[in-house]
Amino acid sequence: MNRNLLTPLIVFISLVVFAFYYYQYTIKENVPGEGRYRLANSYLEDGKYDEALAVFDEVILKHPEYKEAFLARAITLMQMGRFDDARADFDKAIRLDGNFAVAFANRGILNDRTGRYEEAVRDYRKAAELNPDILEGPGLIWRFLHNVSKKPTTLVDRADYIEKELKKPESERLLRVPELDAEQRMYKK
Repeated sequence: MNRNLLTPLIVFISLVVFAFYYYQYTIKENVPGEGRYRLANSYLEDGKYDEALAVFDEVILKHPEYKEAFLARAITLMQMGRFDDARADFDKAIRLDGNFAVAFANRGILNDRTGRYEEAVRDYRKAAELNPDILEGPGLIWRFLHNVSKKPTTLVDRADYIEKELKKPESERLLRVPELDAEQRMYKK
């Protein structure tokens, strides 16, 4: 093939592939309500919790079996300090799919934050059992985009730590370190 035609052909093919993936993963709704769900997620990621909550409410009202919407709304509620409401949504997501590892992981974080340590350990371990890939935590690209230089502690590391601390006399336990606890990330996938 002529070299002069090869470069434009490669560029054209690359653009077609990019356009396909862009459409597939940002425009096309594979699940009803997915477009609004994505909007709410962008609000959540930007810390616009009230806006995220309003859109998640809308999605759930129209699509009451959308487990990911319940998960994301629970995360939003947890970030807003509405722990009881968050727990109800994590529980609903788990009822919709008993193998929903990220829901167990995030409910574990909620339990951890609210001092329900034994339940947190159970949820962390269940999440790891259901999806061992969850133990990898955020990848390099996610950490770069969110300006996180070191790899955060995994769920199993946290579960092991909690269990070790719970074996100590109550006066010697260290289960909360606010500066470190604030760095704990939510799980979405």
